[in-house]
Amino acid sequence: MMTDVRKLMEGAVEKLSPAKAQELARSLMAGGGKEQVTKTAQELLEWSNKNRERIKEVVQREVRSQLKGFGVATRDEVDALKKRVRELERAARPAAKKPAAKKPAAKRATAKRATA
Repeated sequence: MMTDVRKLMEGAVEKLSPAKAQELARSLMAGGGKEQVTKTAQELLEWSNKNRERIKEVVQREVRSQLKGFGVATRDEVDALKKRVRELERAARPAAKKPAAKKPAAKRATAKRATA
């Protein structure tokens, strides 16, 4: 009995292959007909997939919560900041490209020598 429970729990957590589902269904449905074993195997596959998905969601939610608690930015927040930086860089570029007003060149004063 405990072996069957252990197998069920393993099936709930790991990816249950069709062959393994058939094997598990046979052990649970000892003496059952082929149709009943097949139906039970299909139900076990569906149950295993749903449980794995639920576990995955719980873990993802917990990881997000922990990261938020540490103050780690989400991908969306980082992407929004990148976009904002690009916009600011684009806005600053035209001002930097404008040529500065040229000052008139200073004239050199040439001194004429007086001849005596």
